[in-house]
Amino acid sequence: MIESTVDAHALLKRLGASRRLLTHLQLVGEAADQLIQAYTDLQIPCDSKLISLGVAVHDAGKILHADELDGPGSRHESAGEALLLSHGVQSVVARCCVTHAVWQEPGVSFEERSVALADKLWKGKRVEELEMMIIDEAAERTGRDRWVLFTPLDSVFEQIASEGPNRLARSR
Repeated sequence: MIESTVDAHALLKRLGASRRLLTHLQLVGEAADQLIQAYTDLQIPCDSKLISLGVAVHDAGKILHADELDGPGSRHESAGEALLLSHGVQSVVARCCVTHAVWQEPGVSFEERSVALADKLWKGKRVEELEMMIIDEAAERTGRDRWVLFTPLDSVFEQIASEGPNRLARSR
């Protein structure tokens, strides 16, 4: 079991994660921290620990498929989940290795979609469909109209994305 992002990164380092992969996970973590803070500020209930841990390990499979760190590919997704499960990581956390890539499928949780969103926003990429799913789920969780949450969440998404070039420069 992992209880913190420090635990997660230590495990990945023991498993052979490159410095570049660990840096990537930390930068996506910065975006996730901003999302979590926005959820807190807007009183949107969520499992912030799951989001943080999911982000910290979502690309664990790139230890085994390092070519996917710089190029396309999806082999790292199921490989990452299996790797983490074989080292005692909670299944709900390990599942983020797969769900961050299939966020549009039914059954993917708000927290898992938040991992996927952080993985897009960290580099400045906006994905309208994903963002609207997050907004709609937040509205449902809070009992508020989607348009009440749209502007504040969209502003947060834009702020995180605007910092993407800086994070990308630090990722090398």
